[in-house]
Amino acid sequence: MNKTQSEDAPAVPAIEAAVTAAPDPASLRVNPNDVRFFSGRSNPDLAAGIAQHLGVPLDPTVFECFSNDNLEIQLGASVRGRSVFIVQSLCSPVSEHLLELLMMLDIARSAAAHEVHAIIPYYSYARSDKKNQPRISITARLIADLIQTAGATHVMVMTLHSPQVHGFFSVPVDPLTARHLFVAHLHERGIDPKETICVAPDAGGAKSAARFAEGLGLPVAVATKTRLSDTEVVIDPLVGRQVRGFRRAIIYDDEIATGGSVVELAEILLAHGVEEILVICTHGLFLGRAVHRLAHIPQVTEIITTDTVPIPRHKRLPHMTVLSVASVFGEAIRRNFLHESLGVLFTFGQGE
Repeated sequence: MNKTQSEDAPAVPAIEAAVTAAPDPASLRVNPNDVRFFSGRSNPDLAAGIAQHLGVPLDPTVFECFSNDNLEIQLGASVRGRSVFIVQSLCSPVSEHLLELLMMLDIARSAAAHEVHAIIPYYSYARSDKKNQPRISITARLIADLIQTAGATHVMVMTLHSPQVHGFFSVPVDPLTARHLFVAHLHERGIDPKETICVAPDAGGAKSAARFAEGLGLPVAVATKTRLSDTEVVIDPLVGRQVRGFRRAIIYDDEIATGGSVVELAEILLAHGVEEILVICTHGLFLGRAVHRLAHIPQVTEIITTDTVPIPRHKRLPHMTVLSVASVFGEAIRRNFLHESLGVLFTFGQGE
């Protein structure tokens, strides 16, 4: 335990231990003969990390594009009668990666797999959760239907932008969180709760931010955000009143795309006396000039994200920390395979 952590602080080590290493007893491991593990092309490094955590091989997959631009995929190992796990994030190019996922699910089902698990670390269409304009699709529901139709018998996701999207699926869904990884990382860093406040960029992220803050014993402030376009937002400056007296603020969000919300919020926090800002998000997309905009705020001392979306080297700032969620997915898959509870790993879980 870090010396700056009080004795009655939340028991992070027990949770962290559950997702950092595979259990030793053979009876508590996944039998490699009973599973097949495949990856699409969106995030093969994460898929390899999950397979390594489980102690199973990452089986090969062959992708071929014909002259007419049609895609052909072949799974490189027999799946008959086995539990099949397919890892694919819906990141750019989203449509191509979605088609790969649907084809791989269909292949596994057609080849007589016993179970077909869609492991989707980043479900991008969770942002399209409602009909807020005429003649548009509730695409999150459409994609959920397609995934089931393609053959998925079970889905795992991490930190949906809109939690209600969980209910769009008619197959079992495990909504996982990276919150425990963030809490453990900041415990090691030694964050002083007396001078730190957690800030949610909008009301939709308030509950998630509150669960994170509880793990560190921090107060929470919630901003009011109005989205003008895909790249432009306005945040009510009244949130500044909630952060007065705190030297450090942690901006906690589910994802960062263009960085508009974070930059706007950071400017308000700095104008109200905050001297240091930490930025945390599960899905670090960092599109367009997002990295450039964040790099030009010197008071942002660390950006903490995960590898649910692959982050190329040129976008990794010196003060960016990328935590791997391989252990979280690996532990969730292990518990699911052995019919154990996953509650501690869920988005709404409170820990052990």
